[in-house]
Amino acid sequence: MPNKLADESSPYLLQHQNNPVNWYPWGNEALQRAKDECKPIFLSIGYSACHWCHVMEHESFEDEAIANLLNEKFINIKVDREERPDLDQIYMNAVQILTGHGGWPMSVFLTPELKPFFGGTYWPPQQRGQMPGFTQIIEGVDRAWVNRNDQALAYADELTEKLQRVGFGKLDDNQSLSNEYIDAACVALENNFDFQHGGFGTAPKFPNAMNLELLLRCWTRTENQTLLDMVRLNLDKMALGGIYDHLGGGFARYSVDARWLVPHFEKMLYDNGQLVDIYLHAYQVTGSKLYEQTVRDTCDYILHTMTDPKYGCFFSTEDADSEGEEGKFYVWSKAEVLDILGHESGETFCQTYDITERGNFEGHNIPNLANPLENQNDFSKAKQRLLEHRSKRIRPGLDDKVLVSWNALMIQSMAQAGVILNEPRYLNAAVQASEFILKHMTKSTEGESLRLLHSWRHGKAKLNAYLDDYSYLANAYTTLYECTADSQWLDQAVALTETSLKHFLDRQGGGFFFTSDDHEQLITRNKDSFDSSVPSGNSMMAYVLVRLGKLCNNTQWLEIAEQTIQNSAVVLQRAPSGCGQMMLALDLLLNDTQELVIATDQEGEQNELRQQLYSGFIPRRTIAYINHAAANSTANALSELGKTRTLIDNQTTVYICQNFSCQKPLSNRGEIKSAFDTMKASFP
Repeated sequence: MPNKLADESSPYLLQHQNNPVNWYPWGNEALQRAKDECKPIFLSIGYSACHWCHVMEHESFEDEAIANLLNEKFINIKVDREERPDLDQIYMNAVQILTGHGGWPMSVFLTPELKPFFGGTYWPPQQRGQMPGFTQIIEGVDRAWVNRNDQALAYADELTEKLQRVGFGKLDDNQSLSNEYIDAACVALENNFDFQHGGFGTAPKFPNAMNLELLLRCWTRTENQTLLDMVRLNLDKMALGGIYDHLGGGFARYSVDARWLVPHFEKMLYDNGQLVDIYLHAYQVTGSKLYEQTVRDTCDYILHTMTDPKYGCFFSTEDADSEGEEGKFYVWSKAEVLDILGHESGETFCQTYDITERGNFEGHNIPNLANPLENQNDFSKAKQRLLEHRSKRIRPGLDDKVLVSWNALMIQSMAQAGVILNEPRYLNAAVQASEFILKHMTKSTEGESLRLLHSWRHGKAKLNAYLDDYSYLANAYTTLYECTADSQWLDQAVALTETSLKHFLDRQGGGFFFTSDDHEQLITRNKDSFDSSVPSGNSMMAYVLVRLGKLCNNTQWLEIAEQTIQNSAVVLQRAPSGCGQMMLALDLLLNDTQELVIATDQEGEQNELRQQLYSGFIPRRTIAYINHAAANSTANALSELGKTRTLIDNQTTVYICQNFSCQKPLSNRGEIKSAFDTMKASFP
């Protein structure tokens, strides 16, 4: 008989609905039962594409004996970390304090007051080497709760106090923000860089788009060629390696080895959104055909596989496993390739893509390249035939829930790809997903301009949105405005920012809370300062406030951004490589920004000028559009700007300001192009 998860919408929770464990979703029923029965809570947090979550489910949660122990001793709650990142942050901090490391599945034991007192990640059902068995853990925690209850409660109180102190540390009064923080971060990244294979550290290796973006922007300021070389090597190796799907497009979550060959095969929307961004910017700088093709194939993968065909919103993840085996969908034998392509074509393909009889992964083959193809179209027909064959295999599971924050990362990159690559399909996809969020993932609240809901699946939106949702979407809508000149997107970005300031800003301690002031009350109201696989909410909020502050000439937002960065300065000092997005906010705050205004009554000329701007990488700039021909076409936040940025001699006119100093208005097309070209980052 299904347990209490059967009525949930999360694919991850539904995966566990037939476990013999008496699972509850997080909610009043389970929490009240724990209090009424004075029982501790076993909290298990994971996500649908997590391989070791599947392993622990199969080994332990499907085991009748273990399930009986859990049901007898605890109130068992299952949480999808992607739906409830607020709970995930709090209890992951607890696990890291308890064990020195974290990960998923996350397993935490709580008092009925939700205070953690023991936890870890994956445990096998029985002891394995030095790893204790889950059965031992259950029995040990139960003995501690029954026989040493006072000690357990006291430790839970102590640990909760530590969790409530997790946050920021301000700079000393005699210190100030400067580019030295950014330069120190770049030195730290260089010291940890693998100059043979690209990437940071050793195996496993994760794509880190935020730090690569930071290196690229720092190169434009310092002209330190090493920084650009690091970016190019990293992007080359990932695009050529097995972490990239050479047949279907898109990147896997991470590489288990140092040379990007063997991926952890799950594909996450947020990774691909961020990687499209950095590959686009590197393409603007270098003109690399490899980068262009990587972006196109990744965007096409998202549109083909990860986009709702009816609504145009983006799904969350594709699993690593199919038929219970990680990577089975993606690997090949040489005989299989020869059979599909024929001997001559197949041998050429195998030699090029490292496919051998012995195999490069557990007797199978993961396609990868040693060097970029001279002609990206050389193997297009062969890849298409292999892809058609692969499509007949049992595909990995798809988590089709829609998250505002992750959609925003993809909207941001799709919009830019549409303009930079002159591909309307991508820009249209960004607009469609944006419209979906406004129509289906907002809620009406009296006196509020715009409130979001975090998650949507199968027609139902739920859960109060988090700081990530507001900050990522404000940034994406600002980008969409710059890519389309549609004023509604800037107006929406401003509304999201105002809501964030009202409901998330810590007016006493500075910075932003992860949850709103009307959110469910938990044991602490967390502030996140470290980036994880996605930017921290505080760093993205700081970036948005700088970006919109400069675009809309709002000095108050710039001041709040500076305070937010100041509040994370201790983290910037101690762990600069873990704060890439906050460093990007600092870079935008401190360094000269080209503030561009395009005043026109000719849509064609406006589009042409935008295309010129996006043909190269301008790392720090804002774009505003003033249309004097169409009523209500200028964003509300720019209404005052429209009074002074007028047409010269009734011609399209470009205004360029920088560091509180404005150049003369330009209406001559040759002069405008020359000015744009001067701004673009280039290398010898």
